[in-house]
Amino acid sequence: MRILLIEDDSLIGDGLKIGLEKLGFNVDWFSDGADGKEALSQAPYDAVILDLGLPGQDGLSILKEWRAAGHKEPVLILTARGDVDQRIIGLNSGADDYLGKPFALMEVQARLNALIRRQNGHIIPTIAYKDISFNPMTRNVSRNGKEIVLSPKELSLLELLLLNKNKVLSKETIENKLYSWDDDVSSNAVEVHIHHLRKKLGKDIVKTINKIGYILGEA
Repeated sequence: MRILLIEDDSLIGDGLKIGLEKLGFNVDWFSDGADGKEALSQAPYDAVILDLGLPGQDGLSILKEWRAAGHKEPVLILTARGDVDQRIIGLNSGADDYLGKPFALMEVQARLNALIRRQNGHIIPTIAYKDISFNPMTRNVSRNGKEIVLSPKELSLLELLLLNKNKVLSKETIENKLYSWDDDVSSNAVEVHIHHLRKKLGKDIVKTINKIGYILGEA
């Protein structure tokens, strides 16, 4: 899942980017508020982590502009631990959740997973399709109760397909979800990942819709 991170503190930003990417997220990090605001219109993000105290443009005004423009991406705001007023204003301005500093990486992961899950209409933590089950927190995949080992990108692709069951995803959409602007992506990267998923989870797990894209489920 692709995450937009807007945080001006270099220690927090770097820690979140490195930590979340190790947990399977694809993270674009901006330290300037104005630059981060524009980024939401440039890529298909699944969620946003937004600090409120930012240079260039503060997080609260960014959030209000996003919502006024119709952006529906779930937003997790970061606030000082004791700043209750900021939390209330942020939630009333369109934020979906908040997290006080300092925080644990695993809590950020859990909150992001919950926001993305709800955004895609899933209530329970584990996502399943037929005999395949995926746990976003542990990153474990099983088929008929047997654990299946997937690479990080294969896991991200499977998660994307599971969250969009019965929807056709174009190659471009998949690339934009799996890779950030800094990644060097080969022209056949998506096809290779699809091939590996079929090999490990069954040749019929992902269907190819000619000249359109790929789908998990029925078109």
